[in-house]
Amino acid sequence: MCGFAGFCQSDGQTEAGLRAQVRAMAMTLAHRGPDDADEWVDETMGVALGFRRLAIIDLSPGGRQPMHSPSGRYIITFNGEIYNFRELRMELEQRGHVFQSNSDTEVMLAAIEESGLENAVRRFVGMFAFVLWDRKTRQLSLVRDRLGIKPLYYGWMGRTFLWGSELKALRVHPAFRAEIDRGALTLLMRHNYVPTPYSIYKGILKLPPGCSLTFDLSRPGRPSPVPYWSAREVAKKGVENPFTGSEVEGIEQLDALLRDAVRLRMIADVPLGAFLSGGVDSSTVVALMQSQSCHPAKTFSIGFEEARYDEAIHARAVADHLSTDHRELYATAAEAQRIIPRLPEIYDEPFSDPSQIPTFLVSRLTRQHVTVSLSGDGGDELFGGYDRYFTANAIWRAIRRVPVLWRRSIAKIVAAAGTSHRARVRCEMLAMPTHQALYHWIMSHWKRPAELVVGGYEPPTALTGAYGEVEFKDFYQYMMYADTAAYMSDDVLAKVDRASSAVSLEARVPLIDHRVVEFAAHLPMKMKIRNRRGKWILRQVLYKYVPACLIDRPKMGFGVPIDSWLRGPLRDWAETLLSERRLRDEGFFNPEPIRVKWMEHLARRRDWHYYLWDVLMFQAWLEHQQGIHHQLSCVESTVS
Repeated sequence: MCGFAGFCQSDGQTEAGLRAQVRAMAMTLAHRGPDDADEWVDETMGVALGFRRLAIIDLSPGGRQPMHSPSGRYIITFNGEIYNFRELRMELEQRGHVFQSNSDTEVMLAAIEESGLENAVRRFVGMFAFVLWDRKTRQLSLVRDRLGIKPLYYGWMGRTFLWGSELKALRVHPAFRAEIDRGALTLLMRHNYVPTPYSIYKGILKLPPGCSLTFDLSRPGRPSPVPYWSAREVAKKGVENPFTGSEVEGIEQLDALLRDAVRLRMIADVPLGAFLSGGVDSSTVVALMQSQSCHPAKTFSIGFEEARYDEAIHARAVADHLSTDHRELYATAAEAQRIIPRLPEIYDEPFSDPSQIPTFLVSRLTRQHVTVSLSGDGGDELFGGYDRYFTANAIWRAIRRVPVLWRRSIAKIVAAAGTSHRARVRCEMLAMPTHQALYHWIMSHWKRPAELVVGGYEPPTALTGAYGEVEFKDFYQYMMYADTAAYMSDDVLAKVDRASSAVSLEARVPLIDHRVVEFAAHLPMKMKIRNRRGKWILRQVLYKYVPACLIDRPKMGFGVPIDSWLRGPLRDWAETLLSERRLRDEGFFNPEPIRVKWMEHLARRRDWHYYLWDVLMFQAWLEHQQGIHHQLSCVESTVS
């Protein structure tokens, strides 16, 4: 886990000026890389690369970046890990390559020189975002890993091209213009995150997972990202070529794939541990980790005073069974609430998944003891673990036999009668024309966000518009594909990356090794879901190591009681951010629907905390950005 930033511009800036600017950009990412920093510039081309290092593999200066290839042709800044770098290195040594360090970055450069960028990337097993400058062809390439584990923002500001691991690095460049994209804000209100490829700022984008972007500085034009791996294509191939082996064979193959994925992610030259909630996913990762370790694995969990949010007791039982070196922290409500003012800085762009709070808390606890932690994220998306899958499927089975025109007519009649909120909700679901539309509606927070945001509109995303129309006859198949292609990257993985990076911890996610993802796509649904219960095959793997009695229980969300906090200790804070005058003066939201929901929530007539948290996190982020702008203005005034 590291951080990088850079830019290219053609204004004839001196080498010293280029270095100073890119150093300032990289400095904002010191939390991602506290161990070292450096930069590289090409004055003639106006290219500047900056880097912050968290040393994980080869702690010596030999792993320093920006790193040059032996020929001097390529320069790279790289965030992440290539887990199969030792195997690649052995192959490259047989072809005559000589290495000066034990770094995976050096292996990446050698692989690119040997077979070209695209061929090399297809061989990489890992999580990565990197920028590569080719001095020979004068081409700049941005590349992001297949599942979007590591972030990469980029965009044009005038004649300056900017990029970085986080938005805060781009904001300090003089060319940056912080204009909020109201389309992205509208999408935030629907999803609780800003979906790829957008960012909260106009002109700045996220590079989609599994894509590269290459452009020639000597030629005009702004090329589009090109995919080298696609969750969409993987899902389609899985349906077209289903796994035909027996259940026993499927379990054994998944066990072998997961064991290798975990083994590779245990490679580190620093202390290593794992998050453990006691659920299926994290318990599987820890069990496979412990089975391949000579020493007790270090495991970490967070507990809460409220029983409905406390998984620590279950994590402790699994840890005791596996004999791990386990640590837990019981966080008080006051301690969790103290994190809230830091959220805009930690998550960098508006992000409103409430589990961001415990994710940061467990990351902070873990970082006190290790530098790398394995996480169990991804099992729900790959193996059908979310409870909402069963709810959505039951609803669709109930309504799909009625012609859509009839359903819409019924919905209009009921809606016109001025019925209760619950009845209106049922009518909206009844009117959904397809199972894709139904799931999109279920996954939405604000159902009509364009009416909430002043000047709001919804640009197409990976799951809407022509590209999003992916036909899966099996509704479960579609829901898992949709979550893998969008929700997992933009919510789950972004949450873990920002929370862990904020405390200089590297989080690794073995369950979404792309080889596991591809294997899971081929598995028939009966190996994933049985009797309204998900992750059947993953459970069979886990039961080899942990008895079912420690695992089999209702699924718990990894969250905090935001609903009650907003009526209690957070009420004044929320009221300030949601005041009608403030909302109207700032000009981003229509105050009326927000105030109605706020009053209903306070009166306990409805629980609107998810909706309100979306608005509150944007408001808190906006206030934070305005504070930064004010500080910079004061500094500039003092200097002048």
